[in-house]
Amino acid sequence: MSVASNLIELPFRRDVDERDALEHDVVLALATAEDLATAMDRFVEAVLRTTGATRVEWWATGDDGMPQLGAAIGIAHGQRHDLTLGVAGALVMHGGTVPPELASALLTAAPIIRRRAAEERLERTAIDLARRNQALEDFAALVAHELKSPLQAALLADDPSLYVEDALDLVEVLLEAAHSEPGDGELTSVAGSLDRAVEDVGAEVEVTSDANAALPLPPGPLRVILRNLLANAVAAGAHHVHVTAVRSSRSTRLLVDDDGVGLEAVDRYAAGSGLGLSLSRRIAGRFGGVLELAQRPSGGTRALLEFTEALR
Repeated sequence: MSVASNLIELPFRRDVDERDALEHDVVLALATAEDLATAMDRFVEAVLRTTGATRVEWWATGDDGMPQLGAAIGIAHGQRHDLTLGVAGALVMHGGTVPPELASALLTAAPIIRRRAAEERLERTAIDLARRNQALEDFAALVAHELKSPLQAALLADDPSLYVEDALDLVEVLLEAAHSEPGDGELTSVAGSLDRAVEDVGAEVEVTSDANAALPLPPGPLRVILRNLLANAVAAGAHHVHVTAVRSSRSTRLLVDDDGVGLEAVDRYAAGSGLGLSLSRRIAGRFGGVLELAQRPSGGTRALLEFTEALR
């Protein structure tokens, strides 16, 4: 916002009994609006209607301390008037005059604006904290789910060292999934992650692939998703799994087709309600992907992981 061309210093004290219609409208808007943005839209409308200005703007103070346009109405003509209220922002008028009742209304409005802005910042912080806590809960559940098999095997083995190494390797993979940021532009070859996932599952199932495309997520998360999809296919009694990765002008898709019992046999197909699918979907969503299951016409199940250009 430019330096004020006609800066008006507002009075710091006034007679509290000098109430007027504009002050009433301003306070009512601030008190009853669903959020501060809606309140300020009503605020500038009331000022435009009362003062005869051609344009009225409200400049809020952003989280970085810089002014940002919060609400505006009209087309700018005539002399500009800047009415500043410190951290509560500033009202800018083009044309018209600045009546005493406007200064009075702004002095009343300033502490309400500051309070509502602080409340909304606190609400945004609380929502962000809740999301972070949910991510930590998801990660803890994922660790428990992924480490269950190697740790159980280690307890039963004469030499548990190999299984413990597998468990530690999984922890590193899961940490990579938790710390990776979406939209960082990293592309991962499906073929390499698939080889690792097949080793992780360690089951007697034939896995073939036609996976020339790369997917927009890091190797660790992709390996976890593939491992869970393969494990679910094995649980469904599949003898053969075919993995395809294709890229079009609008999307990149990963398809995992198996010849197991299919989705209708929910008592055997673990992916229908299993923890592995739920967490795989969360990981996919973190990187802009959607993971869905479908019954194959020829029998078995198809898992489709898709990243569209719009999502990325």
